[in-house]
Amino acid sequence: MLTPRGTLYLVPTPLDFGVALEAAPADTWLPKETMLVASGLTHWITENAKSTRAFLKRVEAAVGIAAPMQNQHIVELPRAAHKKGDHTPQAGGDAQARELLAPALQGHHIGLVSEAGMPAIADPGSAVVRAAHALGLQVVPLTGPVSLMLALAASGLNGQSFAFVGYVPQEASERGKRLHDLEALALKTGQTQILIETPYRNTALLQALLQTLHPHTRLAVCCAMSLPQQVSRSALVSEWKRSPGIANDLPLDTPAVFLFGR
Repeated sequence: MLTPRGTLYLVPTPLDFGVALEAAPADTWLPKETMLVASGLTHWITENAKSTRAFLKRVEAAVGIAAPMQNQHIVELPRAAHKKGDHTPQAGGDAQARELLAPALQGHHIGLVSEAGMPAIADPGSAVVRAAHALGLQVVPLTGPVSLMLALAASGLNGQSFAFVGYVPQEASERGKRLHDLEALALKTGQTQILIETPYRNTALLQALLQTLHPHTRLAVCCAMSLPQQVSRSALVSEWKRSPGIANDLPLDTPAVFLFGR
């Protein structure tokens, strides 16, 4: 008799991990249906085991969990997936990802999580998703906050054509060239450009955007999306410069999304 195969669930987690924000109850940012699926899982593939345990404690407080914390099977993604990304088969170690999914072949459902947000979107996890498809496993993304889409909706920029470009270089001249190239593409095609940065470098990125982009380009900055502290600001670059107060209440020490375009 064949053993039924488990499902890979893509489980969104809150954006307040690792930043100076008070953790909100789980049911303020996740639908009950998503929490119930998460509460029933005992096998996890994660970017960071510590953050996953913290996440499970919040789920446990809201709806309970299927097994005590010490009986939860939590395995971390290879470090290479953090350093180099895992969006291409060459970079991500698809063979290792298949090994991580072995419990699903024995009938266990598995949750894939990142430190914060939706796994495999601006975070590691795509190699695991590819491996699940290759193994014939069902892949089910659960409903929850995806900061990139929330920011795009709040930006007033083109939501019909957009690109997530990740991080830009830290070195000033390289960063300026990259931003110039992205802006030229945005102004020519109408495609909104979406980027992110590590929270402690958010202020530097905002300053670079204001120094580099044309005055008539629209710039939006959306911080702490889906959290009680969330703030979104969208204006022409000329307006950002003319009224510095636009940025005064932006919590730039939290996860932020930067968007620009026509």
